[in-house]
Amino acid sequence: MTYAVIDVGGNQIIIEPGKFYDVNYLFANPGDLIRFKRVLFCSKSGEYHIGTPCLSEIFVKAIVLKHLKGKKVKIFKVKPKKNNRTKKGHRQKLTRIFVQDILDSSF
Repeated sequence: MTYAVIDVGGNQIIIEPGKFYDVNYLFANPGDLIRFKRVLFCSKSGEYHIGTPCLSEIFVKAIVLKHLKGKKVKIFKVKPKKNNRTKKGHRQKLTRIFVQDILDSSF
């Protein structure tokens, strides 16, 4: 089983080839091929490699599928005894990527 931990937009994600993931918005058009170079950990056929902080010889190849919005988050603030209520909402911009392969030169 091959998998890796990458750093995308300040979040660490465990990824596997052949699956898709929603990450924070990336400035790329749908259909673009992107490479993630910040690989923190990689496992392939029982061998483990841990970066300090990143593995320089390993990168992840992915394709951008589409841009979408995340689930709506409602923010409701109440100040007691002041009759002050505020309701706001937020939807995070996301990018759906499809991980094609984890390429490396060390394995």
